[in-house]
Amino acid sequence: MIRRAAKFLVPPSWKLILHDMNIDTALALAYAGLPADLLQRESVTLTPVEYFRFWCGIDQASKDKPLPLLLAEHLTAETFDPPVFASLCSENLNQALLRIQQYKPLIGPMELHLDITDKYTRLNLECYGSDEIIPTALGLSELIFYIRLARLGTRDKIQPLALALPQLPEDQTPYQMFFGCSIKKSDRVRICFSAQDAQKPFLTANARMWDFFEGKLSQQLKDLGSEATMGERVGSVLMELLPAGESSIEAVSERLMISKRTLQRKLGEENHTFQSVLQEVRVSLADHYLSKSNLHLGEISFMLGFKEPNSFIRAYRGWKGVTPLQYRNSIY
Repeated sequence: MIRRAAKFLVPPSWKLILHDMNIDTALALAYAGLPADLLQRESVTLTPVEYFRFWCGIDQASKDKPLPLLLAEHLTAETFDPPVFASLCSENLNQALLRIQQYKPLIGPMELHLDITDKYTRLNLECYGSDEIIPTALGLSELIFYIRLARLGTRDKIQPLALALPQLPEDQTPYQMFFGCSIKKSDRVRICFSAQDAQKPFLTANARMWDFFEGKLSQQLKDLGSEATMGERVGSVLMELLPAGESSIEAVSERLMISKRTLQRKLGEENHTFQSVLQEVRVSLADHYLSKSNLHLGEISFMLGFKEPNSFIRAYRGWKGVTPLQYRNSIY
């Protein structure tokens, strides 16, 4: 059975590829409704809904060309997530796809279903965690990724037998030039390769490199929770709301679409309170802003949901035993 994850790590490679595509990261995150410093943090995770918003935000911020076409130009092995980079070590495309299928929960909220026969290899992608149809840009980007993977591994211009998407782009011409075939409409993202192409040896095959990756990837997969805790969900929402000056339990419960009483009860079952989660997030963000930015205390105070800087200073001294400026000066 294919595992599903409740949250997904944002890999550092996103900063590189957005830079290479000349996309304004701050603008993309603003369109997505995500914190402006998201890609500067360590170990940032996104829920499935946030993941799709992230993709839509990047698509909106791409000005000169549609996002999928930019990815077609700039997608390289060094921009791949670790699970995908590791798949390049496979013997052929079939083996790479089987490995990606296993570790897909580490990448994003999509399940990869494979049908491998002696005539073709067919992929079906199914999204989860959102009632919305997969964004067109994301669907096209998935098609581009798998074809790019095949071409990088074989160093041959592999062309798929068939492609399908729930929503088609307005202008298929540039995509047909890249794919080598047209795109049809379907209920899922689908792609089909000939058996000959799927079995063509990868020139990037490297058994030792795969052994190096496999243990770490398997451990990450093992550590995945099937569902985020309420504390994690509240913390994730507060990460979004605080930079906008909002920190109330009412705003969080509304965002999570549960009642205030239910939120408090579920936090209590995990030995948390709303205030304890709020403080934990504030401490984390405060340390980040103080050590990684030149923001004034007034700006940091607002971004943590305090009404005035003095309230932030008093709170921080209570958390850490020093003032915010003393903490900042101790770092430099």
